[in-house]
Amino acid sequence: MSPSSSSSPPLKSQPQTPLRRRPKAMKPPKNHHKHHSDQTSIPKLKPNRPITEILWVSLVATCIKFLLIPAYHSTDFEVHRNWLAITHSLPLSQWYSDETSPWTLDYPPFFAHFEHFLSFFASLVDPIMVNLQHGLNYKSQPTILFQRLTVIVSDFVLVFGIYRLTRNLGYKERVLIWVLVIFSPGLMIVDHLHFQYNGFLLGILLISLSALEEGKDLLGGFVFAVLLCFKHLFAVAAPVYFVYLLRHYCRGGLIRGFGRLVIMGTAVVAVFAAAYGPFLYHGQIQQVFHRMFPFGRGLCHAYWAPNFWVFYIIFDKVLAFSLVKMGFSVQTPTASFTGGLVGDSSPFVVLPRITPMVTFSIVLLAIAPCLIKAWKDPQPRMITRWIAYAYTCGFMFGWHVHEKASLHFVIPLAIISLKSVEDAKHYFYLSIVSCYSLFPLLFEAQEYPIKVLLLLLHATLMWIGFSSHFTTTNRKAAETEQTRYDKTRFIVGWFGKLYLLGLVAVEIYGQFVHPILFAKRLPFLPLMMICIYCAFGMMYSWIWQLRQIIKLH
Repeated sequence: MSPSSSSSPPLKSQPQTPLRRRPKAMKPPKNHHKHHSDQTSIPKLKPNRPITEILWVSLVATCIKFLLIPAYHSTDFEVHRNWLAITHSLPLSQWYSDETSPWTLDYPPFFAHFEHFLSFFASLVDPIMVNLQHGLNYKSQPTILFQRLTVIVSDFVLVFGIYRLTRNLGYKERVLIWVLVIFSPGLMIVDHLHFQYNGFLLGILLISLSALEEGKDLLGGFVFAVLLCFKHLFAVAAPVYFVYLLRHYCRGGLIRGFGRLVIMGTAVVAVFAAAYGPFLYHGQIQQVFHRMFPFGRGLCHAYWAPNFWVFYIIFDKVLAFSLVKMGFSVQTPTASFTGGLVGDSSPFVVLPRITPMVTFSIVLLAIAPCLIKAWKDPQPRMITRWIAYAYTCGFMFGWHVHEKASLHFVIPLAIISLKSVEDAKHYFYLSIVSCYSLFPLLFEAQEYPIKVLLLLLHATLMWIGFSSHFTTTNRKAAETEQTRYDKTRFIVGWFGKLYLLGLVAVEIYGQFVHPILFAKRLPFLPLMMICIYCAFGMMYSWIWQLRQIIKLH
């Protein structure tokens, strides 16, 4: 709690009338000057009411989201509209088998029930919206407004989650974190332009993390199980949850620990039974899992996520071209990885082909240092960092990773960005790289100023907020040690500046130079440059987080 947000107890010698109304009558003792100063400052800052403060911040963000309603939306808009129609028009036993539209239902059951809940209101707004046959590619104004509003309203789950995580922080600290999360340009681009419900899902994750940080392990594990039944891609952090809860919640001796293990297991099983039980009853469980885990889609998404596999693919193609030039009989590499279709990508020419089991093994190996830490010393204050690192590993080495999955670790890392100046610098670079890697999702000209302004505004707010926080919190402690003071200030080094300038150079090339040099030829080249350049930043982030996991106690 910051001093500015706390209040001193009233002095017995003080009258009940406020100080400003009777300044002459107030003659406190000399040894009470400090209390007098604190009392007179209270009307300016109001009592500590973080729930009211965060509602005002979220209200401003909501106004910005309303302005984005008429903007571009991707095919994900039709995907979710079709899910409204499926869950509204068909019985539960047919939700995961319907193929009326190519955009079939492939999220876990709780999200299907969420769409079913929304479909009741959708049918009142525009019945065609939830019609399975006549609603295909339907985009009436009421439909657009309704679906945009569902994302905006569901974002208040994120607001509640971030409130729970920060309510015990000082005023300046919590407001800065609220701005980083609620005004996240990545969430604005993906949810309120491209169209998805990531804010809602990340809010559930933050609620789980807040419970774990408060020592409410049973609640944290229960909420995480609920999250997995909304979106299974969050399961990357399941090993960390399992080890942490086993060592932190199920402790206290054999009998007590086993009893707690049974309680936790019962809660988790109950959640999964509620989600998948009805589909098991209808004999649809195999179809549900087939939709949720479409391994035939290939290693990479249509637009490559900036992760480790980018370098693997590029290295394979470079080797193949080199061997062909040297006269070896090697299959000529194609640009199938950049063709833009979501399908089974062609095999590698030189390097070994990557399978889902290989990626699973690498992700688990990458998470291992975090699991060892959680096993040896399960600390609630470290859980958010560990979970963010797990999602980073899933993003870097996972199978068919979407570029939007970077939000899974960027948002939790915002919570710990004020732990140290090193955390702040890391988050500053990472959030900019993550947001810029999402730029290709908005490819129409009218949205270009929006995404640029969102990123610039975010970078500016981070710079001001971090600079102010780490200057004021460290000045007193180091006022006689200038060297130490310099190390605790928020300063972007020359290497970081060069890398960020490189982002600007890549963007200038893609927007202005490439059209002049190649016209409509090599359309994949600007996208590939963005992906490769951002992949370097993501690799740096993964290495930095791994180093912190190993170093911190």
